[in-house]
Amino acid sequence: MRNEEAYLSNDETYSIFKYNDYVIRFLAPYSLERYTKVKEWDNGYLVVMAKYEHNDMEEEEYIDLGSVLNNLYFDAHEFLKPIKKVRILYD
Repeated sequence: MRNEEAYLSNDETYSIFKYNDYVIRFLAPYSLERYTKVKEWDNGYLVVMAKYEHNDMEEEEYIDLGSVLNNLYFDAHEFLKPIKKVRILYD
């Protein structure tokens, strides 16, 4: 049985989505400090709260992971289907 949970984080330049043995990196907004909360997960579409360098308050951010996966030649629908929850996780 596959894991139903995936993880989102970032480093200096990239957003990082981890699921099972996959680590998918894609360009993050230039001033992103960190993701703080996943508000919604809808089969590849994420609504998250994020902290940016230029703002003391958190901001709502939208990530279309399906498009990222399609650009990397994944079958986004099949890859995302078993994921039921996404959490913020920093090592």
